[in-house]
Amino acid sequence: MIINANTKIATVLKGHPDALEAIIGISPKFQKLRNPILRKLLAGRTSLAMASKVGGCTINDFFEKLRPLGFKIDESVQSSEIKDMKARPQSLQDIDPQRLISLDVRPILAAGADPLTLILGKIKELQPGQVLEIINTFEPRPLMELLKKQCFDSYAAIINDDLIKTYFYRETEAPVNHRKEQEDKAEGWNDLMEKYKNKMDFIDVRNLGMPKPMMTILESLDKLAAGKALFVYHKRIPVFLLPELSDRELDYRINEVAEGDVQLLIFKP
Repeated sequence: MIINANTKIATVLKGHPDALEAIIGISPKFQKLRNPILRKLLAGRTSLAMASKVGGCTINDFFEKLRPLGFKIDESVQSSEIKDMKARPQSLQDIDPQRLISLDVRPILAAGADPLTLILGKIKELQPGQVLEIINTFEPRPLMELLKKQCFDSYAAIINDDLIKTYFYRETEAPVNHRKEQEDKAEGWNDLMEKYKNKMDFIDVRNLGMPKPMMTILESLDKLAAGKALFVYHKRIPVFLLPELSDRELDYRINEVAEGDVQLLIFKP
């Protein structure tokens, strides 16, 4: 397998059974990959370039560890990630404490749990002008990329090697029109149901506690055979799952049957 700076961690892990231990050996910060939930959420979004920033190492450190496992390195490909820390935005200078919503996720991660649902809940509750501060031990590049798709800007302030504060905010307060996107996606439901008739896997996540619905859907998609679609019974529109589907180059349609009764059809376009 040929890898480069932009290769995702998930791709590397699938490429060799010993890749996980090799990556964990690069930096103590990668111990979090032992947590299957965190590994599932982060590995698919994190490139080697992004991971090198999180782990405080270099891309070459990855190459040196992975080369003995048979990976071929294409060093001609440059990282597509921003390499330099941007200056602290003016809007984050002297933040009014009443505007700042602070969330320390270090105890959650130390307990082996996933703080993503809690973070996304805080993001959803943010009022105009408010800023969410995430306190962590590393720069959450995948989270920054995910929320960028929700029109949130971000800035990571490195306090020391074990303390990083990442701020999420909107420079403009134009709301993200999820409803319009959902209405657009509603078109073609019946046609697609007919197209994938007898070619669907079914799962029901309505009775699962968070973050099990998202995890169950992603695990089912990993097992989905080519040419088939995944039909999901859900309680709500999983707006934070949708960027992950886009990252995986998957399409979807949503059918809102009633309050608390939502159907999703996920398929390869």
